Amino acid sequence: MDIDAKLRPLFLLQILKERTDEDNYLTTTQLCDILKREYGLDTHRTTLKSDIEVLQRAGYSIDERRSTQNQYRFIEREFEVAELKTIIDAVASSKFIAEGKSNELIKKLTSLAGSRKARELKRNVIVDGRGKIENKQILYINDAINDAINQRKKISFQKIEYNIKKERILHHGGERYTFSPYSLVWDGDNYYVVGYSDKYQAIGSHRVDRIAACPCILDESAVPQPVGFDVSKYIKTTFRMYNAPRAEVELLCDNSVMDAIIDRFGPDVQTYAGDLQNFRVIEEIAVGKVFFNWIFGFEGKVRIKGPESVKKQYREMVMSAMNLV
Repeated sequence: MDIDAKLRPLFLLQILKERTDEDNYLTTTQLCDILKREYGLDTHRTTLKSDIEVLQRAGYSIDERRSTQNQYRFIEREFEVAELKTIIDAVASSKFIAEGKSNELIKKLTSLAGSRKARELKRNVIVDGRGKIENKQILYINDAINDAINQRKKISFQKIEYNIKKERILHHGGERYTFSPYSLVWDGDNYYVVGYSDKYQAIGSHRVDRIAACPCILDESAVPQPVGFDVSKYIKTTFRMYNAPRAEVELLCDNSVMDAIIDRFGPDVQTYAGDLQNFRVIEEIAVGKVFFNWIFGFEGKVRIKGPESVKKQYREMVMSAMNLV
């Protein structure tokens, strides 16, 4: 028996995976014809049936429908079509995956459904006009950061920014940042790494697509995550992951904005009674311009009740903006 004949069960498995599904079978004759035409293998129907039985004993879910022409289909897949549609939509609409890599991933995902179902995976998702990022190393950067988290090691990296000509340049002249990564988080259509900054001696974050290249994993152990630090809480109270000093802030909110408050702080946000028209929220928040912009967008339906220092910062920002008009 030549090598191709020994591999015939594997060729047969590939054919069944790619060309059959829960709705479509291939007959014994069709399978023999494909093996002859595409692999140069003359296969008798009894040999084909023996190969099918070998695959079934190996644990592959191949269904047989008996008739004058026995029919076969591969019925067990890693993902259902509906699951693949959801994953493909997520890949297509994710700004952080470069366009070329996005197309490559979608092609691989589509192949998991088999050729007959592939047309059902053509999606009609509209991605907003901002487009995909240009950093094609993003997946490898993510992978390196994840390795550092698992190894509890510090990382070192440079960041990029855009100049007035829309050219990508190194941030701060190529300054290297040393960082103890704790978690990779997804917020506002971007990936961030949250951890401890050696430069600022505090917990902060960096946008992953702004990291210039795969970070170096250092031999130095990471600064341990502070006891009681809750990454989920940090994300909810850091607006657009903008690094800013944190303070406990009391907000007075109109009853009509409860949906927005839950969207921002999560369904477990602690709320307190105000009056018949309002409720109060007290959270430790990263107090900066992104937070103030969020407040301003509610047109008075969310107000800062305290502390006075935060109210003063907000008034100064609003007055400064009005002076520019």
